[in-house]
Amino acid sequence: MTVVVEEIPAKTKDAADTPAPSANALAPWHIRLCAWAVDVLPALAVVTTMALVSFSVPARGPWWWVCIFLLGLAILALLVNRLLLPPVLGWSLGRALCGIAVVRRDGAAVGAWGLLLRDLAHLLDTVAVVGWLWPLWDSRRRTFADMVMGTEVRPVEQDAQLAKVRQWTAVAVLTAAGLCVAGAGVGYAVVYSRDQATDQTRAQIATQGPKIVAQMLTYDPKSLHDDFARAQSLATEKYRGQLATQQDIVQKGNPVINEYWVTDSSIQAASPDRATMLLFMQGRRGTAPGERYITATVRVSFAKQGSAWRVDDLTVLTKPKQPGNEK
Repeated sequence: MTVVVEEIPAKTKDAADTPAPSANALAPWHIRLCAWAVDVLPALAVVTTMALVSFSVPARGPWWWVCIFLLGLAILALLVNRLLLPPVLGWSLGRALCGIAVVRRDGAAVGAWGLLLRDLAHLLDTVAVVGWLWPLWDSRRRTFADMVMGTEVRPVEQDAQLAKVRQWTAVAVLTAAGLCVAGAGVGYAVVYSRDQATDQTRAQIATQGPKIVAQMLTYDPKSLHDDFARAQSLATEKYRGQLATQQDIVQKGNPVINEYWVTDSSIQAASPDRATMLLFMQGRRGTAPGERYITATVRVSFAKQGSAWRVDDLTVLTKPKQPGNEK
């Protein structure tokens, strides 16, 4: 006797393991979190990095403009991915990677303006904090923004473009990481070079500053014209007019030998092209038998012009007086 057994076609592995999502199914909270992280965090990291670097580099300089450009480009990429790609292609990178979509309660697609208003409504979730966690216990797994906009997040069937989406996501994440590393490197290099230049300024001013001020304030009636010309060459254009006024007063009076030397000094502030120094000076005025020794305290601002330092401002804190004379 022959037994005939009817062959039953077996289900394919893909059909058995990957059931089609229900039209009314809701996306789990952790899947939504993963999609949000892919969509937002790379751009947010670039924006944060470039904003911080822009504060460390010279304002309006080349690197500052590069930072502002990349910051704006990251914001634009974020908006395009979150708001424009879903209406045009049906997905953003993060949502396509996780197989979810934002829809209306009736299953209708949400347009770009609706997605924008929904992201703005997420401010409610941020202010309340708990709004981001509300999907964990809400029956419709909604955030406060979903409640306001009447939206839900549902799983969708992933198509053959999933492999391409993974590649594009990897490219986006790696690009953002590269920009962050490059930005951090530029920020470190600029700050380090600025610190080096500032240290160089301190070393130069500590040596040159006292000599420059002493030469500027020292003159002899026999070589008054040359001494004043030398003093003018040691001043910036800003301070030169004030110095010339003081020299005119000396010339119109009865000029005597005026010699200064610095006995103590302290750098109050320094940057790559500017410095402020406090100087305690001693000197002598006149000739014997009317010669007298004097002291004075001045605060001097220096500015770098080319490779040379010049006096940009000079303020007398303690006027010249004879030691032991309080008047």
